[in-house]
Amino acid sequence: MAGNQRLNIAVLAGDGIGPEVTGPCLEVVQAAVAGTGLEVDFRESEAGVGCYRRHGDALPAATLDAARAADAVLLAAMGDPSIRYPDGTEIAPQIDLRFDLGLYAGVRPVRSVPGLPSALADPRANALDFVIIRESTEGLFASHGRGEVIDDQEARETLVITRATSERLFDFAFALATRRSEAGRPGQVTCVDKANVFRAFAFFRKVFDERAVNHTAVAADHAYVDAVALDLVRRPWRFDVMVTENMFGDILSDLGAGLIGGMGMAPSADIGDDHAVFQPCHGSAPDIAGQGKANPTAMFLSAAMMLDWLALRHELPAAKRAAGRIRGAVDRAFGGGRLLPTELGGDAGTTRITEAVLATIGEVEVVDTVAI
Repeated sequence: MAGNQRLNIAVLAGDGIGPEVTGPCLEVVQAAVAGTGLEVDFRESEAGVGCYRRHGDALPAATLDAARAADAVLLAAMGDPSIRYPDGTEIAPQIDLRFDLGLYAGVRPVRSVPGLPSALADPRANALDFVIIRESTEGLFASHGRGEVIDDQEARETLVITRATSERLFDFAFALATRRSEAGRPGQVTCVDKANVFRAFAFFRKVFDERAVNHTAVAADHAYVDAVALDLVRRPWRFDVMVTENMFGDILSDLGAGLIGGMGMAPSADIGDDHAVFQPCHGSAPDIAGQGKANPTAMFLSAAMMLDWLALRHELPAAKRAAGRIRGAVDRAFGGGRLLPTELGGDAGTTRITEAVLATIGEVEVVDTVAI
């Protein structure tokens, strides 16, 4: 770490609504750490579509160096569907960061926020609290930038699953489930795969079962990805920690976000052995950029995850308390239906949501959850 009680955070504001939610988030983090004895230094670097247009590089070496040197990386949003590489793919340096920093564990919490309407009628859907972990460097994404189109007649991408990465991923999932069990959650890890059809996923499940033997304090089970998609709509409260391949996790985590109010409420983290990046699940939303409509909540909650990870990594109770303050302020701001974001048909945009969170961040009860 950069000092005894000082944290160095690399900030990548990115594109579209990214800068619009970054400023408020930094303000919220500073308010959360006030009086805790913890100091946070934010250092901004360039990356994304705007950077690509200016310099011909979406992730400059200096930015990657800053990310490696930081205690953590806070990333807002990057990309623009209208601006692409020559091969037709979107500019997505956030994916490159996962490979460059070895961020194999993509953590996608799904936690209900009081006061927001659920997508499901069952009242149990108002108190969801589970975590989807997607492997973030292999699977179908191993072909990122390497796929081929043959004679304009055939396209190929290759799915890759390795033992080394899968073992680390499963150990991460079981360790998280253990911490959740100690905090009163069920303590169960579900391996989500398609082992009935593909040898790669049968291997994925085999490695999962081998690692489960070392983590008997929590339960382990399996489910096919199509059945999980069904149950996320039918009975999502049955899940605790799910672990899956990259593309499956990409899809299921968006479904999970839909259960709690959409992408504007969904935080995420990509974690490796030495580095971690924290970002909202949403994209750069260029269609609403500059209009003040962007919901900064997912960015706030991603920052809370960052503080949780730093607390765990460096044994910093002050960082854990600051994370709980952010979640508590978010819950208070939306509780009782006082706020409804614009994407859900309400009139609460960036400024109003930020002001509501800041108004109570030093007064609310700390809300603890275990998603890291």
